[in-house]
Amino acid sequence: MDNQEDVPQEVVLSGKEKKYLRGLGHHLDAKTQIGREGITPAVLKSTEAVLKVHELVKVKLGQNCPVGKKEAAEQLARQTGSALVQLIGKTVILYRPNKDLPKDKRISL
Repeated sequence: MDNQEDVPQEVVLSGKEKKYLRGLGHHLDAKTQIGREGITPAVLKSTEAVLKVHELVKVKLGQNCPVGKKEAAEQLARQTGSALVQLIGKTVILYRPNKDLPKDKRISL
């Protein structure tokens, strides 16, 4: 039995694609926040839900986040199978395409 569904595929973006996505992400509100508990299953579930619907998510790292911001951003991207678009200050933007969305709702790169 093949268990490929459980392993998120890595998303690789070019510099141009990242720049485009940063522009789209600039106006987003943070939908997920990482607090003193760190990257919990609830944080992952929330991030996954937003990525599934919108493909692009902004995550805020709280001041009391126990993980360093770069490590948290990379870990969150890896665990959700998304691409790290930007880490600026304590804000992370992640992107993961969703082929199940209608064509007019998808972000085209």
